[in-house]
Amino acid sequence: MVSEGIESSPTAQPKGAFTLEQVLSAPYPTNLVSARDADRIAWMFNAEGARNVWTAAAPDYTPVRLTGYAKDEVFQISDVAITRDGSLVVYVRGGNPNSQGWITNPTSDPAGVEQAVWAVRTSGGSPWRVCAGNNPAVSPDGRWVLIVKENLIYRVALRDPSGSGEAPETELLFRAAGRNGDPAWSPDGSRIAFVSNRGEHGFVGVYDLGKNMITWLEPGVDRDADPAWSPDGKRVAFFRLPGAQYNEKVDYLNPPNPSIWVAEAETGEGLELWNPAGKTPKYFTIRNLAWAANGRILFTAERDNWNHVYALAPEGGGTMGAAPTAAAAAAGISAGPIDLTPGDGEVEQWRLSRDGTTIFYSSNQADIHGRHIFKAPSAGGKPVSLTTGATIGSYPVPLAGGKDVAFIHATARQPMSIAVVPAAGGQSRVIAPRTLPKDFPAEALVVPELVIVKAPDGLDVPCQIFLPRGAKPGERRPGVVFSHGGPMRQMLLGWHYMEFYSEAYGINQYFANRGYVVISVNYRSGIGYGRSFRVRPDAGSRGASEYQDVLAGARYLQGRPEVDPQRVGLWGLSYGGNLTAMGLARNSDIFKAGVDLAGVHDWSMTWRRAELTAEERQLAFESSPVAAVKTWTSPVLFIHGDDDRNVDFSQTVDLVQKLRAKGGVHIELMVRPDEPHEFMLHKNRLDAYNAIFDFLDRFLGKK
Repeated sequence: MVSEGIESSPTAQPKGAFTLEQVLSAPYPTNLVSARDADRIAWMFNAEGARNVWTAAAPDYTPVRLTGYAKDEVFQISDVAITRDGSLVVYVRGGNPNSQGWITNPTSDPAGVEQAVWAVRTSGGSPWRVCAGNNPAVSPDGRWVLIVKENLIYRVALRDPSGSGEAPETELLFRAAGRNGDPAWSPDGSRIAFVSNRGEHGFVGVYDLGKNMITWLEPGVDRDADPAWSPDGKRVAFFRLPGAQYNEKVDYLNPPNPSIWVAEAETGEGLELWNPAGKTPKYFTIRNLAWAANGRILFTAERDNWNHVYALAPEGGGTMGAAPTAAAAAAGISAGPIDLTPGDGEVEQWRLSRDGTTIFYSSNQADIHGRHIFKAPSAGGKPVSLTTGATIGSYPVPLAGGKDVAFIHATARQPMSIAVVPAAGGQSRVIAPRTLPKDFPAEALVVPELVIVKAPDGLDVPCQIFLPRGAKPGERRPGVVFSHGGPMRQMLLGWHYMEFYSEAYGINQYFANRGYVVISVNYRSGIGYGRSFRVRPDAGSRGASEYQDVLAGARYLQGRPEVDPQRVGLWGLSYGGNLTAMGLARNSDIFKAGVDLAGVHDWSMTWRRAELTAEERQLAFESSPVAAVKTWTSPVLFIHGDDDRNVDFSQTVDLVQKLRAKGGVHIELMVRPDEPHEFMLHKNRLDAYNAIFDFLDRFLGKK
């Protein structure tokens, strides 16, 4: 870490305090999947940087580690898939390439890092490298996997080479113009649907393995995407977005709604089933096509303020602002989509049961500040909550036999874990990890409290308060404001279902354990509270109205009897880094120190020049921290990796030069070459997270 300025001494560690290493020691689960024809699940655990694939099977669900990667290393694991019979797990090892083709390499290994598809048997044995590539799609019979490499689609045999000593051959299936990807097997494995992205337009094609030919599905002048096979393998549903015009100004905030099309896989003839009018504000666009029982086509869309799952049914039931097209009506589609998940709240992740009659989904409908697992009939009917109480449930996957649903579970004190709940209702139980690390401080964690603060313009802003145990009025403790990134995120009253935000929750717990009062602000533009809360015409580069929510959180903190109003700081990553820099630039009188991780500092430089008028660019600049550098006096620590694919590293370079030129600001830097937006190496993460506390504690910890 590089320091520019005078350092003060840190506060002594209070007796009995846990460490950041301890509170972040629990394994973090992702990529939960289930087999279609066997009661088996698989997932990835990240245990302090050691990323491994695990599996469990009904009825006892004993967790079994399938891979033996034992150290903090550069290889991410993603795209976990399991064969229909549950005998084989396929996964990608290694991060995605950036625009120059470089794969994330945070150790700066001179040999570079590979991204490759791997496989391992659930019955045991060593994993094997299948081939270089990504985006694997396993065939219905489990014998083959499709991968995408350099915009082409290949087929590789899922054969363990250990017996023959020969690696399976990688077969290029076909050559086609454009960027080809998103391959999807037909149910019988004889054909492959895929997307051919050609810039201003794109097609969905079907490649027939037996005939060695491509059929384009109702090709036009638009951009087609997300092919989904019908259960009988005769038809393909897909989305169609308008093609790009010359010099078109891209409306990132309100992209056009896609229409839904269905085409015959054999002939390519298609028809438009449904075309909603208007545009959808960014984040909850119409997406996630799937075929349910009786020919229903399911998808998610935002209507009347909330993101829900809808069904386009052959007959009957409700509308969503648009009737079916004439062609659809002629084909028997007699009504617009019906809402399968009614109620106030967002649906984030959902899956269909094996027979297509039931959807299982995660939503905050029962608890606007949390998440629960629900089920609902795919034909329409009353949803039923499968989890209750303080559970935070996400990423449900139904088991093949229909008896259980696996999901990722947490509470305020229980970190994210793998759990199962009976599909008919009943008590859920954690299956992995069976035990937490012995020094994980579960009982020492505080349960955050919900508070609503009032922004200057009258908006109610939900927040969580982390109060130290035994905090008393009049003690005048230091306070910290945390702002999430995104901004399409929502912090919860417990461990989070996204990895960095789970770690941020642990960091805020650590601050509380060390005597700080922490407020986590769910500012406007975030998800969870509906479109009217998320879509603000004067937010971000158009006025930064969300900053007043952060300011309201800070003033609330200053007004609490436990807090010293002269010792308040703030921290955040990405969009939260932007709001941290905003606080220091505009209100150094309130924020006495801040830690900015990979923040956006000049909105006017995040857009291509052709997409903003001079007036819009000026507003974007004025809505940025760089516009208020002159009033910035408080100390700041910048933390950034220079292989950031989300926020250009130049955003930090530029702001630091401006602050240096101004003078009078204590600046410290932690730069990690070749690390991405969220650091990959656990060691680097811990270094950064300890630096957050150490920096703020030096400037806020002592009176």
